[in-house]
Amino acid sequence: MSDLVVTADRPGATQGWAEIAGRKFRCALGRGGILPVKREGDGGTPVGSFPLRRLYMRADKGNAPKAPVPISVITKDDGWCDAPEHADYNRRVTLPFAASHETMWRDDHLYDLVLVIGHNDDPVVPFMGSAVFVHLARPDYGPTEGCIAFARADLEAILASLGPQDRVVVERP
Repeated sequence: MSDLVVTADRPGATQGWAEIAGRKFRCALGRGGILPVKREGDGGTPVGSFPLRRLYMRADKGNAPKAPVPISVITKDDGWCDAPEHADYNRRVTLPFAASHETMWRDDHLYDLVLVIGHNDDPVVPFMGSAVFVHLARPDYGPTEGCIAFARADLEAILASLGPQDRVVVERP
């Protein structure tokens, strides 16, 4: 197996390419481009080498793909805390949840498959970014809030090419 290496088309770009096992895939990046230092709310995709943690999926939106990590089904009460002052910052939470959070069960398709990577989770540092995922892209590959996004078929091919010890490596262009 091999790492997934991600880079932007140029500095500040919100689209780029990811390469794994000799294959290239188009991807969307954060609205802030690729940033060397990630901060909560900056919209940047962080530079770094991130381990794979878990795949979340909507069971009502397709079958489970081959994945190198444990798979969990997203339910309507799943959220992800993005409140830097909260003890559950950058962790999955159960809704309803009083602090600021993302809802994992979305009306669009973006979180039908969500690969959680080890960004700011060991240990979690307040204000250094939360909910940096690999997920599905909009049809126009519009920018994300800091995540890396792919077409579904591409993400499924990527997941099948990754091993449990592989990483998502984000490099500046």
